[in-house]
Amino acid sequence: MKIVIAYSGGLDTSVILLWLKQQYKAEIIAFCANIGQEDELVGLEEKALRTGASKCYIDDLREEFARDFIFPMMRAGAIYEGQYYLGTSIARPLIAKRMVEIAKAEEADAIAHGATGKGNDQVRFELTAAALAPNLKVIAPWRDENFRRQFPGRAEMIAFAEKNNIPITVSAQRPYSTDRNLLHISYESGILEDPWFDASSPENKDMYRLSVSPEDAPNDSELVELEFERGNCVAINGKQLTPLGVMLELNALGGKHGIGRVDMVENRFVGMKSRGVYETPGGAILHFAHRKIESLTMDREVMRLRDSLIPKYSELVYYGFWFSPERLALQAFVEETQRNVNGTVRLRLYKGNILSAGIKSPTALYRTEIATMEADPTDSYDQSDATGFIRLQSLRIRVAAEKGLLFNLQT
Repeated sequence: MKIVIAYSGGLDTSVILLWLKQQYKAEIIAFCANIGQEDELVGLEEKALRTGASKCYIDDLREEFARDFIFPMMRAGAIYEGQYYLGTSIARPLIAKRMVEIAKAEEADAIAHGATGKGNDQVRFELTAAALAPNLKVIAPWRDENFRRQFPGRAEMIAFAEKNNIPITVSAQRPYSTDRNLLHISYESGILEDPWFDASSPENKDMYRLSVSPEDAPNDSELVELEFERGNCVAINGKQLTPLGVMLELNALGGKHGIGRVDMVENRFVGMKSRGVYETPGGAILHFAHRKIESLTMDREVMRLRDSLIPKYSELVYYGFWFSPERLALQAFVEETQRNVNGTVRLRLYKGNILSAGIKSPTALYRTEIATMEADPTDSYDQSDATGFIRLQSLRIRVAAEKGLLFNLQT
């Protein structure tokens, strides 16, 4: 038997790799997607081979991640429950997609992941596999009663690793779990499971890796200009960039100014609430700037219709339905809304804040000569027309009021 495993090098996936090899008498191929973890990838291949893998793929998927996953989601204005920029959610379908490709190339019998039976990631991995390789077996050890019986806690996993000479690093200095990629880094579990715990206090500032605290950000603000074409950021401060280049540049700028920190209790797909702390410096800037250029260039009714779909689109990403027909249909609508979303947004970054400092566009729907409080030289709008407009709008209200069906405001 041959199994492709999503491998990070952490305690869980290291133990799972060897457990799968022993349990299934299988050849294990490790796979790690380089989607922006940076130093976390150092020595990973050697570690996987020492742990028992016959081969280890480490594929640089950063450009694909930015171009085909982050950017389409940003064009849709997606944000889950009004706060979460979906950093982990949007990465999982890409990882699973590449796992399926490797499994096909290696003629593997199954893929495996280390997602727990309590979280969202198990759904995201497996829905992607179902869409791209419906007959491929998926193994989820955390949903295997034998695995859970053998490893009821971290102590047993550590003991197993030590017994089998699995190289692991477990530190009491970081009593929480993290997940990092090009869009964000998340922190959850451990000390963060108490929602009263103040993750923003000065004594906890060492937890953060992508941004300084707003209090420690520069005392001077910084201006940045983002240029958009069809809803995509294509240049920063006049410099043309690929989607990957955009994310790297904005992450550096946002991190410098303490931008993009989110601390929230969210609703998992499986039914429970969970507390997560996130750093999304570049994503927060991009999301804000995209909304600004849309305000200048997008038709009102198109925007309202698109906005009404943001919660649904965001749920589809969060729940793992990236490769579903409904997400693809929504994306087609999104692309139509973005045809005229072109122009430049100027922002001011200051101590955790993103402030608008100007917008301009060759496809702007805003016209000064119409909006002005001065005389309209185009005669496009006759203020007298508003009299009939208001009377028609108030008709149903006046009829109800005459019948005494509205609230009586008289004392």
